[in-house]
Amino acid sequence: MLPRPSGTGRHEAARPLITSWLVLWLGVSQLICWGISYYLIGGFGDLIATDLGWSRALVFGGFSVALAVMSLTSQWTGRAIDRHGGRFVMVLGSLLLALGCVGLSLAHEVATYYAAWVVLGLAMRATLYEAAFASLARIAGPHARRPISQITLLGGLASTTFWPIGNELASLFGWRGAVLAYAGFALATVPLHLAIPAARYEARNTAPSTSREPAQKPAGSGQTLAALLYAGTAALANLLNSGMSAHMIPILAGLGLATSAAVWIATLRGVGQSAARLCEILFGKKLDPFDLNLGACLALPVSFIAGFWSGTSLIAAIVFALIYGAGNGLLTITRGTLPLVLFEPRDYGAIVGRLLAPSFLFSAAAPLAYAALIESFGERAALALSLALSWGVFGCAVWLRLRFAPKRA
Repeated sequence: MLPRPSGTGRHEAARPLITSWLVLWLGVSQLICWGISYYLIGGFGDLIATDLGWSRALVFGGFSVALAVMSLTSQWTGRAIDRHGGRFVMVLGSLLLALGCVGLSLAHEVATYYAAWVVLGLAMRATLYEAAFASLARIAGPHARRPISQITLLGGLASTTFWPIGNELASLFGWRGAVLAYAGFALATVPLHLAIPAARYEARNTAPSTSREPAQKPAGSGQTLAALLYAGTAALANLLNSGMSAHMIPILAGLGLATSAAVWIATLRGVGQSAARLCEILFGKKLDPFDLNLGACLALPVSFIAGFWSGTSLIAAIVFALIYGAGNGLLTITRGTLPLVLFEPRDYGAIVGRLLAPSFLFSAAAPLAYAALIESFGERAALALSLALSWGVFGCAVWLRLRFAPKRA
């Protein structure tokens, strides 16, 4: 029986809002849920295509369908967490995740295969970072920033952990057996999500910071601009993330690396994510979210520039994976913390769900678009597109920083 965090009532602000146990359970659940859902296609996509005799576009299209489902259900899921709490939504997501993996392992026809990905799309929206962030924001309001950073620490190791695990399981039992084992991992997250309390944060008067002018929430046209820039940053970053999650290994291999080298270098992306998040947890307590977001966005174009030399230089390939992972890992944190300073925390789930819906829709197109681009023009074209998109992410971050960051006193 997992320890239950204290404070299940509506007015428990005087007690610890989020316990270290809850942070640990949600961190472990994110490690598992990301590894067996979002990163599933990156590990098994080519095996599925070979086994079923389907094109890579058809196989990776299933992942695109899942991301589209995430977009369509994003606002509803965020509103459900605001209203009912994260426990109900995330437990339901765990069960759907297990069901989707079972369905995928049994799929022999296109219709069955895509139906399984629809279920996985529902499950991902209810179990991945956005659901966990909204659950924490409901419990702790603006005090959720540190726990949001902390749960991403383990989640960042999902690809590093589950790509090798999946590869080993597939070598022993085939991809179907491996995906069926993933269903067991999904059920193991049910008790982790049951540990989420039903508490809701109640705002109290607090003393303003002395190092900066008191932060004011954007209003009117300013709020619209903040929403557009936040949504634009998330949309472009998620597009890159889904494209790299599905095709990073094939891109590295296509540039000239041996497949085995491409696999282990791609796993360094997870190392970069968690290392950057650990640094943020240890040293970034007083760092403004806008500054952190700006640095994270700058890391993306730097990584893709290094990526062009990945085929001829092992060092460049390692830099590509580590720096991209670091930037993407920090962006995950700022995607959760920026809304705490831009919008009202009480409606966090609904607001963020609405703003992230386009990002899931954009990311749904990425696996297919990258697959078609690679087949027609090669891996370097995919890197060139990624570099252009990364500059767009950086531009949004600069605008957000200049327009909305609180001025120093």
